[in-house]
Amino acid sequence: MSQGAGKALKGRSAWLQPYLDSPEKQQQLYKRTLMIVVLSQIFGGAGLAAGITVGALLAQDMLGTDSFAGLPAGLFTLGSAVAALLVGRLSQRYGRRFGLTAGFLTGGIGAIGVVISALANNVFLLFASLFIYGAGTATNLQARYAGTDLASSTQRATAVSIAMVSTTFGAVAGPNMVGIMGRLAQSIGVPALAGPFLLAATAFILAGLVLLLFLRPDPLLVAQAIAVGKRNGTDNSVVNNQLTINVNNRGIMVGATIMVLTQIVMVAIMTMTPVHMRHHGHGLSQVGIVIGFHVAAMYLPSLLTGILVDKIGRTMMAIASGATLLAAGIMGAVVPADSMVGLVIALALLGLGWNFGLISGTAIIIDATTPSKRARTQGTVDVLIALSGASGGALSGMIMAQTSYGTLSLAGGFLSLLLIPVVIWSRRK
Repeated sequence: MSQGAGKALKGRSAWLQPYLDSPEKQQQLYKRTLMIVVLSQIFGGAGLAAGITVGALLAQDMLGTDSFAGLPAGLFTLGSAVAALLVGRLSQRYGRRFGLTAGFLTGGIGAIGVVISALANNVFLLFASLFIYGAGTATNLQARYAGTDLASSTQRATAVSIAMVSTTFGAVAGPNMVGIMGRLAQSIGVPALAGPFLLAATAFILAGLVLLLFLRPDPLLVAQAIAVGKRNGTDNSVVNNQLTINVNNRGIMVGATIMVLTQIVMVAIMTMTPVHMRHHGHGLSQVGIVIGFHVAAMYLPSLLTGILVDKIGRTMMAIASGATLLAAGIMGAVVPADSMVGLVIALALLGLGWNFGLISGTAIIIDATTPSKRARTQGTVDVLIALSGASGGALSGMIMAQTSYGTLSLAGGFLSLLLIPVVIWSRRK
């Protein structure tokens, strides 16, 4: 356990003790934590949708070229990498409440910066703001861990899925409000493509305030105290006797690899879809519909995915992720560019494959870590995920400019097949 967390636990022993003595209170806190995380994720989902829907289009307009249209996704995912590391370390030291609140509020500031850069037509400010905006994206993803701190080994994937499925409400509404927010922005003298970032700023700030005000007692601090009591032989909790007590380095490597590969494939194809659609005459509202279905597929099936991961196993769902992403890549390459139905199906499969990979990989990471190191490890893994997304987003525009959207989709689909040997290796003794 970190020194900061240890001091925090000693200073708060009065409120911690009832949770250490009572499995019932631990379960009550587990359920309450999930409710607070769900509420924050609804707002957080609306915030993250802006960048993936119009970020590339905004850069395309300001730069006048497609070659760097993938750069916004690369920047805010690079920013999310830095934020993931910092949020993980802050959470490990001071608890989930402090770390997640700081991340969401920073993301809101970045979204405000994007709006200002569009008003000033300042590309450098746009890039800096997108980098900061990435903190909200990273925090929205890391919030899924908060609900698992007090979960048993048979509840972990389901807890992750509950947090993720709640993101759907905001994440699906966000892209479908692109047209509305664009008109609202124009009515107050802001460029239409910056409109969704007004929504993002409000959503991220509200998500942070929800966690700041209501995420207490902090679930990670309670889990750390339970782990200390267990090591000292003073914790007889039935629920928390199932908390991980040994670190499994192979599990960490496998979980991280699954999530990194799925992130690269998903971000690369998703980033260039709005540009591809615009080239073939689709309007902003149609782009919003396709991305809305994509984001729905990323999050809405989560509850079922979590149950499947807990019931039939992490490795089987990781293999299902690779197969689904391959189908998405092939579909994206073969459907006519003017086919809304085909694009919706391709992007929905892309989101579903990502969902399978993220939840199975997350469950593997949680299984492999201890409360005393969990948040720091999770933050480090999310750095790798964000960096892989940044690479996929930045390279996708260059690949598409030199080849085609179909080639990009096929390359991503076949890359996902690497998940299979990774899973086979993970099952070797």
